[in-house]
Amino acid sequence: MNSVIVSRLRRSNLPYMEIASGFALAMTNECNKMKYLIILGDGMADEPIESLGNKTPLQYASTPMMNLLAQKGNSGLLQTVPEGMHPGSEVANLAVLGYDPVKVLEGRGALEAASMGIDILPGEMVMRCNLICIENGKIKNHSAGHISNEEAEILIKALNEKLGNDRLSFFPGISYRHLLKLKGGNKHLDCTPPHDVPGTEYKKVLIKAEVPEAQETAETLNDLIFRSQELLENHPVNLKRKAEGKDPANSIWPWSPGYKPQMKPLSETFPVRTGAVISAVDLVKGIGIYAGLKSINVPGATGLYDTNYEGKAQAAIKALQETDFVYVHVEASDEAGHDGDIQLKVKTIENLDHRLIKPILETIETWDEPVSVALLPDHPTPCRLKTHTNAPVPFVIYKPGEKPDEVMEYDEFSAEKGEYGLLKGDEFIKEFFL
Repeated sequence: MNSVIVSRLRRSNLPYMEIASGFALAMTNECNKMKYLIILGDGMADEPIESLGNKTPLQYASTPMMNLLAQKGNSGLLQTVPEGMHPGSEVANLAVLGYDPVKVLEGRGALEAASMGIDILPGEMVMRCNLICIENGKIKNHSAGHISNEEAEILIKALNEKLGNDRLSFFPGISYRHLLKLKGGNKHLDCTPPHDVPGTEYKKVLIKAEVPEAQETAETLNDLIFRSQELLENHPVNLKRKAEGKDPANSIWPWSPGYKPQMKPLSETFPVRTGAVISAVDLVKGIGIYAGLKSINVPGATGLYDTNYEGKAQAAIKALQETDFVYVHVEASDEAGHDGDIQLKVKTIENLDHRLIKPILETIETWDEPVSVALLPDHPTPCRLKTHTNAPVPFVIYKPGEKPDEVMEYDEFSAEKGEYGLLKGDEFIKEFFL
């Protein structure tokens, strides 16, 4: 630990006496049991948009608290998606926490299973199973119009009753996000995330086997898609949704297969004995659980623009008082990006700033115990593309007592000028914790 602190201080090019002073402060913080907080705005990063005066939503939005963090901390860019990997939230959030997705990722479904309390036994494959809307043979959206939890649970239970058997089972999750477990399934499949291909003919992106041994699994899953469409088309829930002018959940879409992942808790690598994850999304909760964090549920946390920002803020404050590390994830901006809704994305960023970051910063500022704070997205979700990209994301790390760089605003382009430059792999989490 001491050598890491000295190395970072020397890199700052400070005079010797300031290095010595900084080392003493860092060691004091260590003795005072520094607390750590990561605030992650899913998909916040974007591209310049003409209707916003060629600014990104982060540049355009009113974000005084994010800018305050930039002014008090040090900024940079983080490459969260390793070369050759799909820019999914499962990949990016693992990378933010310092895990190598190439080594530990076993699919989104297996991670979400941990949050949902679903055991994965040897030989069992788990997949995310979306309820989607297909219109005129094309994928209209990946979320069945953001179907409600109550409606979705009825549909998933009906599918399990009609299509489930000793080999496969459906498990209800949140809104459009559910799970499918298949005994003896082969994970070597070419699956297309439905949020990547809105407007595409669904038959062109059905599941394909990557190896001959996976052919039977691919055929089983594609047959399941067709049979689900027959069952869902005239289900009372969908008839009611159509009568109300809403998108029906008229097909399942399995993707991101994997087995039970092997991940070491963060406490085995970093100076955090206890921690918590706060999210409305089972994927992020599952990653947190495998990382050794306690999952905290917040009433009214929806994963959408109407999520309970204030509730998450208070939960984070309470968790910081009780644990060493808190990971707060907010999904809203990502969903706005997938919908291509520019104004909604701006609103979600401002809500994150005003309603979550502000009360947290104002509270921890009054504490004697120091708290390090990092802010970043996991990946960009440009409104123009309505899907994720693998571009580096802007981040800021604020550590009490550390000299800030000259960055004054938090956004994609200001962060390029930050002290940290471009980080990759586990470099971000090491800089944050050590």
